[in-house]
Amino acid sequence: MVYYQLSGESAENLQLMEKIDRLHLDDPSAGSRRMYKYLRRSTGKKIGRERVRRLMRIMGVEAVYPRKRTTIPGGPSGIFPYRLRGLDINKPNQVMCADITYIPMRRGFMYLFAIMDWYSRKVIDWELSTTLDTAFCIRCLKRAIKTSGAPEIMNTDQGCQFTSDDWRECLEDANIAISMDGKGRWIDNVVIERFWRSIKYEDIYLKSYENPRELEKGIGAYIHRYNNFRPHQSLSDATPNEVYSKKLFLAA
Repeated sequence: MVYYQLSGESAENLQLMEKIDRLHLDDPSAGSRRMYKYLRRSTGKKIGRERVRRLMRIMGVEAVYPRKRTTIPGGPSGIFPYRLRGLDINKPNQVMCADITYIPMRRGFMYLFAIMDWYSRKVIDWELSTTLDTAFCIRCLKRAIKTSGAPEIMNTDQGCQFTSDDWRECLEDANIAISMDGKGRWIDNVVIERFWRSIKYEDIYLKSYENPRELEKGIGAYIHRYNNFRPHQSLSDATPNEVYSKKLFLAA
């Protein structure tokens, strides 16, 4: 499902947001202090830090760096421990991961949520939204469980969508163990972070989609190719769907 609402940001701000998105992929540790300096150098314009901070907040982009732990894992804050360290992930549906990313269009932007199977790298399901709410994430999660079954573990970052009671309850109702990246540890969810980089550099930035309808169609086509036709070196040149389907068949 796609919500057909375009951004109210100016064309100049939309261009800056796309630049911020690219810079964040290349330097995840850059906060607004470093980001506005990058932008000044690349554009030659006197772009203020407050403006950059506001745009990063709209995009849902934060600097990734280690911070002191101030919450109790699994406590009232909704933060849970990272369960994948040292885990032998050797089959599909053992671990899935999920995340949200900003997606620029020619005249606006949207947010893409995706769920991936960690072992096979298959994109299980995805959804677009104009807002960073929790509802579209839960809709996608419920579809993924219905069509592919519940994983043993779901790993996410500590974003507000994933620390919400609604997200937690949906996972617990399906008997899925909850795992979360350490704060400032993007590497803990590296499978989906690599996918974001691939889809943006190989499709989103190249095609600059005009509107939500075109974006939805383009993302669907890319994910279909990614799952079914693109060989992965880490999978011995098999496709994600080949690995996912074969292992599920053998396990059955």
